[in-house]
Amino acid sequence: MITFVKFSIMIDDEYYMRAALVEAERALEKDEIPIGAIIVCNDKIIAKAHNLTESLCDTTAHAEMQAFTSAFAYLGSKYLKDCTLYVTLEPCVMCAGAAYWTQIDRVVFGAYDLKHTTIKNKKQLYHPQTKITGGILADECAAILTRFFKMKR
Repeated sequence: MITFVKFSIMIDDEYYMRAALVEAERALEKDEIPIGAIIVCNDKIIAKAHNLTESLCDTTAHAEMQAFTSAFAYLGSKYLKDCTLYVTLEPCVMCAGAAYWTQIDRVVFGAYDLKHTTIKNKKQLYHPQTKITGGILADECAAILTRFFKMKR
């Protein structure tokens, strides 16, 4: 009898964060701040998104918000229970607040947002059941942002 063992959470987190990094690259190609997000449900990517604030002339069109909307449509639900959000940068206050209302199970981010309020001060914005993991592929996630802002200066 063959038994399959699921990869560890850390390996899964890195795998899915790489998919979010692909979305960040897509944002970079559009001259958007390169932040990417994906949402996973039952080991399947159900939403992929990246920042579209410039393209849509909408300051709320963050990668996370775009991913939430796509996941809601996919699931036909306004809640994202049993789902995980992977995003290349620690969510801002707006996106953390939106995550609260989605009741998402888990938020995993890459780079810490050192310029704005950190996760310690945002914890109260997340749903009490939401698990938060930070720093997955942090250097790679920060590098694409650094590259973007160096090009802008």
